[in-house]
Amino acid sequence: MSKVVIIMGSKADLDWANKIVDALNGFKIDSECFIASAHKVPLECYNIIKEQEKHNPVFITIAGMSNALSGFSDAQTSCPVIACPPVGDSFAGADIYSSLRMPSGVAPMVILNPKNAALAAAKIIGLNNDEVRTEVSKFQDAQRQKLIEDNGSIRSN
Repeated sequence: MSKVVIIMGSKADLDWANKIVDALNGFKIDSECFIASAHKVPLECYNIIKEQEKHNPVFITIAGMSNALSGFSDAQTSCPVIACPPVGDSFAGADIYSSLRMPSGVAPMVILNPKNAALAAAKIIGLNNDEVRTEVSKFQDAQRQKLIEDNGSIRSN
């Protein structure tokens, strides 16, 4: 079974990472977290990516401000990379552009919501893992059922 490797730019991203881990647990997906800044310790970051890619993971990167981590990670591996930067109020949210604007040949997916990043990773893993695909289907069914019930609760008044 594939796992998700979460790389944070700093320990300040741990709460954001924990939201992703919690959502991954709901899909019965193992994960492992690392801290390695592409700016400050690029060799360490590279070594983590190269060691972990042997297990064909989905990578989720978490870095705010100047998000070199996501592009750097994507450029080093053929495994999927999902950028899930914590969006802050600084710079009126313009720091998101460092996650969106990538050079040619570098294509991390950008998903801003941690639970949705976990869902995207689950869908990728589910392509080759029936158990995870079943968990994704259950999740989607529950989402639909909640909307139906919510609609019924306002319609019966």
